[in-house]
Amino acid sequence: MKRVDHAKLSKEFIVQEKHVQFHDKRLWDLRTARDVAAFGIPEWEELRSLASAIKEHTLSNLADYLQEFERNAIRNGVVVHWARDADEHNRIVHEILSSRGAKSLVKSKSMLTEECEMRPYLEARGIAVLETDLGEQIQQFDDQLPSHIVLPAVHKLATDVAEVFSRTIGTDPENSDPYYLAEAQRQATRPHFLNADAGMTGCNFAVAKTGGITVCTNEGNADLCANVPPLHIASIGIEKLVPKLEHLAVYIRLLSRSALGSPITQYTSHFRAPRKGGEMHFILVDNGRSERLAMDDFWRSLKCIRCGACMNTCPVYRRSSGLSYGGVYAGPIGAIINPTFDLKKYSSLPFASTLCGSCGNVCPVKINIHEQLYKWRQVIAQNHELSFVKKESMKVAGTVLGNPQSYRAAIAVVNKATSSLPRAFIYNPFNAWGKQREVPDPPKSSFRQWYLKNRKVK
Repeated sequence: MKRVDHAKLSKEFIVQEKHVQFHDKRLWDLRTARDVAAFGIPEWEELRSLASAIKEHTLSNLADYLQEFERNAIRNGVVVHWARDADEHNRIVHEILSSRGAKSLVKSKSMLTEECEMRPYLEARGIAVLETDLGEQIQQFDDQLPSHIVLPAVHKLATDVAEVFSRTIGTDPENSDPYYLAEAQRQATRPHFLNADAGMTGCNFAVAKTGGITVCTNEGNADLCANVPPLHIASIGIEKLVPKLEHLAVYIRLLSRSALGSPITQYTSHFRAPRKGGEMHFILVDNGRSERLAMDDFWRSLKCIRCGACMNTCPVYRRSSGLSYGGVYAGPIGAIINPTFDLKKYSSLPFASTLCGSCGNVCPVKINIHEQLYKWRQVIAQNHELSFVKKESMKVAGTVLGNPQSYRAAIAVVNKATSSLPRAFIYNPFNAWGKQREVPDPPKSSFRQWYLKNRKVK
């Protein structure tokens, strides 16, 4: 599998200055709104600690809770399926649909189905699949992966959406008014809800005690997918389990505040049993989660509740966009999840970070993201998956940083070079670091030089 080149993909986004400015500001606004919402709750840190502890307990007893969930779901009249991997998940979905003659499926946003590449699998077998979430539909029409866990098309401007919709649902290409575009999408999508043979949702949380699932949305499309067609299928990652309803309440208070800075999602929908005359199927999907649970250094990523707060705060993600990560999961959380699927393909992602720790600071379940990023770098080096350039540059850096005399000499040379050489020496097409950055003026003296001059060495 070809290695994702994060730096190259980032360059493709960075050249679009208006997009970068909008993307950065929009996500930082969400981070600011998150802070306001968090500081408005005196028990915020207690909630985070409790949420992290509940997840740790559940993951430590996952087999028991999965069996409890299955028993209660079956008791409620739900058909429960188990999928070891993406292929089995897709095969189960196809078998459910084809056995009932279903030819059309409307679905709400689900990162798990994206992870399983379900849509192309079904479309290749004659089943039309329509994403009904506004952002996901934009990305489907533009043949792109979602670039954000919560805001799939956040990297696009309204003018981009106008172009996409003009060639897919016939809107005015010159009209980029967001209200016009959203209403046009709503009107174009509504007939699909009414005529679909089946509906599909993801799952934010699954409650073992009740055998029910909770889906959080801001558009209400999940409710339509689940209730209008006669058949409802829900794809559920096995890590989505919580023991009881009182535990669910903790996450509901954290999720939207962390994601958008709002007290709660517009629709917090609970699905427990099929409606009269209908069918409900739950597919519990592993797809590498059990293997990750056994990883001493990386199992905590399974605590993730998909809020996207780490993305909104990350300086690298905000300036490079989610598409530069080359996978379903982007940003800091993607950089620690994706290597569990394919270490070689995603070996560059743990290096796409400053290790500033902001991601861990805002994570509502206290995942040690920056520590895992550092650990992944070690694993990648140990498995000889470093690129040639990075490997050689690390050797040089190790030699320089490991010898005080070499380090001081290098600092002196660099300081003189940055102050006397032409700007083209740094700011040129061959140096990605020179883009959108100004190297600060070198200090007149280093700390060591100042110390030797101003303090007597005993």
